[in-house]
Amino acid sequence: MTTLSSTAATTSSDSLLRLAMRADAVLSGLCGIVLMAAAGPVSRFTGFPTAAEYAVGAAFVGYAIVVFLAAGLRRVRTAGIATVIANLVFTVAAVVLVLTVDLPTAGVVVTLAGGVYTLVFADLQYLGVRRIRA
Repeated sequence: MTTLSSTAATTSSDSLLRLAMRADAVLSGLCGIVLMAAAGPVSRFTGFPTAAEYAVGAAFVGYAIVVFLAAGLRRVRTAGIATVIANLVFTVAAVVLVLTVDLPTAGVVVTLAGGVYTLVFADLQYLGVRRIRA
């Protein structure tokens, strides 16, 4: 039987961060793929332009690839900090968007749900970063 191992030297102190980053990457990537595949219907539901839905979906997929690869780095702390910051920026952007753009209720709910998602992952990743000694 063949086993595969990561090239990264995982320690018990960085396991939470790596798990949180990989989970974030997988879920973001799946959401991005679904968003691009269903941009038209999602656009009609949320009130955002279809082009914006495609762009956000592509950004999610790109983010997912970068974060998944970063989770495999030998030293993951700096990448974890960057991921926390990116998630916090998305959370703030979601709130600003809801406050400044006239959206239907569904658009507000979906946008704020995305902000909550990124805030939860920012928190998990922050906890993971704190477990690693600098």
